[in-house]
Amino acid sequence: MPETTEDEPPFTPLTAEEARRLREKHPLVSPWWVVAGQAVMGLVVALAAWGLTGKQNVGWSAGYGALAVVIPAAIFARGLTGRFASLNAGTAAVGFMLWEMVKIASSIALIGAAPKLVADLSWPALLVGLVLTMKVYWLALAYSPSDTAPRKRKTLS
Repeated sequence: MPETTEDEPPFTPLTAEEARRLREKHPLVSPWWVVAGQAVMGLVVALAAWGLTGKQNVGWSAGYGALAVVIPAAIFARGLTGRFASLNAGTAAVGFMLWEMVKIASSIALIGAAPKLVADLSWPALLVGLVLTMKVYWLALAYSPSDTAPRKRKTLS
C-alpha cells in the first residue's frame, strides 16, 4: 500500500450531509435526456441532408445513420434504468458492460442491414448522420435539465 506524502492530504470520507450537498450540486443526468437529444439531432440532420442536396435518399440515409445510434442508445438507457440496474455496485458494473455490448452489437447490426433497408443508400450521408448524432452526448450533458436549480427533495424526519 503506498504511503501518503506530506503534499498529499489523507483521504477522508464524506459525511452524509456532505454527500447530500454534493448530489444536489451535481445531480445525475438521465440517459433518456441524451437519447432525446440524439433523436432531435437525427431529425435535424436528416432534414438538412435532404434539404441541402434535394435528394430524398440522402435524407433517408442520414436519418438511418442517426437511427443506428438512437435505437441502441434507447436500448442501453432502458437497460441501465431497469429494475435490476442498481441492486449493488457489482451488478451495476456488470449490467453496464452487458448493455454497452448490446448497444455496440445492435449498432453494427443496424449499419450492416442498411443496404437492404434504405433504397439507394448514400454511405457518406449515413456516416454523417451517425457521427453527428453520436456527438450529441456532449451537448446533452452540457445543456441537461440538471443544470437548473436543485430540486427540493422530501426527507423523512
